[in-house]
Amino acid sequence: MASESEADTPPSPWGDVLGTAVLRAEPDDFVVEELPLVAPRGAGEHLLVRLRKRGWTTPAAADALARAFGVAKSRVSYAGMKDRHAVTEQSFSLHAPGQDVPSAPSLPDGLILLAVQRHHRKLRRGALRGNRFRLRLRQLDAPPALVHRRLAAITHRGVPNYFGAQRFGAGDGNVAAARAWFRGDCAPRDRRERGFWISAARSRVFNALVAARVAEGSWDQAVTGDRMMLDGRGSLFSAADEEPAVLAARLAAGSVHATGPLPGRAGKLPGAEPLPEVECRVLAAYRELVDGLSTLGVDADRRALRVHAGDMAWHYEAPQTLMIGFNLPAGAYATTVLGQAFELRDNSAQPKASTT
Repeated sequence: MASESEADTPPSPWGDVLGTAVLRAEPDDFVVEELPLVAPRGAGEHLLVRLRKRGWTTPAAADALARAFGVAKSRVSYAGMKDRHAVTEQSFSLHAPGQDVPSAPSLPDGLILLAVQRHHRKLRRGALRGNRFRLRLRQLDAPPALVHRRLAAITHRGVPNYFGAQRFGAGDGNVAAARAWFRGDCAPRDRRERGFWISAARSRVFNALVAARVAEGSWDQAVTGDRMMLDGRGSLFSAADEEPAVLAARLAAGSVHATGPLPGRAGKLPGAEPLPEVECRVLAAYRELVDGLSTLGVDADRRALRVHAGDMAWHYEAPQTLMIGFNLPAGAYATTVLGQAFELRDNSAQPKASTT
């Protein structure tokens, strides 16, 4: 059985970090703006609400909106989870056919209503282009010249698309719980806990594959048997279907990426060739998790091994305070990007439901 601790400090293509930094000394040091996938239609049965929150989890903010607008909690939806220990801006949809929109609904401290517009459908999970991050790193102990060089390299090359540590719960508890569940020793208490455990199990296997590809130097390349993904689209094709020189050029341009498994019930993949040897080796090492997910009937999926931080820019606000901003697609982690340069001391207690 694979070791639980091997994902604690995932390997980096650049080797050692440059130094240490404090993240989220204050909530205002971690600002996230959700980038919507669609614009409001201006008509329809749903209210599309834009909200800024500080110190609130996404589910708690959704419940507060339900009370303010007088709708059932089950009628409030959102596209993605956002951190509590941050200032975040995101959209919610409320199913309120024929209901008058309150001119100034009363919201608790920490929630600010930015806009309310009619829309023709509810927001679904994952229905966002991504997130824009504006982050402040304090007490940065790293040579500025090396910081500039590392961040420039990350901008050009991208980073391994690891799931963040918060995915696995405190002390890796979600993965341990999933293993116990699959052995029949326990069961999740509700759908939310079930989702945490399934996500953690899939993420652990994926992170192990990314770490193995980083170790062999192929995380941003294609190897025999790879299934490739179009950047930003999720469409898959077999590496064998592309001329090697053309595929290499597309990889260098960042328009395609090799993928790794999110295990579950096997689906049909493009191409007839076997999966890469390194992937088969990782799946075998995590057989307990892979078999458990398949038995549950979870549909297998693929995830890009690499992610690019778009529109990255940075500057020193003070000698040991770095401001950095960048965009990431949905499902990618800001802490994964920063972790390629710095050892982070996060001053917040991470909520295990966080996905940013």
